Amino acid sequence: MNPGTDGRKGRWAGHREQRRAELTEAAIEAIREAGPEVAMDGIAARAGVSKPVLYRYFADKSELWLAVGQRAAEMVLEAIAPAVAQVREERDVIAAAIDAYLAHIEADTNLYQFVVHQPDVARSRDVVADVVDTVASGLARILGDRLRARGLDSGAALPWAYGVVGYVQAVGDWWLRQQQPISREALGEYLTTFLWGGVSGIAHAADIPGGLAAYQEETRHGL
Repeated sequence: MNPGTDGRKGRWAGHREQRRAELTEAAIEAIREAGPEVAMDGIAARAGVSKPVLYRYFADKSELWLAVGQRAAEMVLEAIAPAVAQVREERDVIAAAIDAYLAHIEADTNLYQFVVHQPDVARSRDVVADVVDTVASGLARILGDRLRARGLDSGAALPWAYGVVGYVQAVGDWWLRQQQPISREALGEYLTTFLWGGVSGIAHAADIPGGLAAYQEETRHGL
């Protein structure tokens, strides 16, 4: 095999990925400016390229939707992680994560609507599920670290993370669709209060010999 050919292929692949990332960012800006119904023409214009050039990097709107969704998931994590890192109390962790998420979708509603409610694309993959996977995996790492710091089994971190993400995402979606009938602060407090019962149970489990398993057994028998 020709090493020069391999080198050129590697450089082209790197260039292609960089260009796709740039066009994805341009698409996000177009969505923010024109709304979630923006056409490929508008996205190409915002990127400063022709539609044929855009289609050279994305086969169709579905493929672009997937790239935008993946980037949107990364942006959610980028919003949540620093907020969570700044607090120490367990209840404040939940409150900070919820508020960061709600603030993010409130400030970027057009992008949220494009990713979550996009009826006119062929869904070869479920982008919303991909977003949930990305955010839940990141949250699971945070929860897992907290559990291990308390000397508890971190095996529950992933299902809990999916539960939290699904719950908050569903309520946040309702909140946006209803044009924010209550303040973000009030909604965040409602959600935090509801979720805190489970998290406070984790804290209690750390003080029980046997940890989480013993706490679950204790709870099952109503002790």
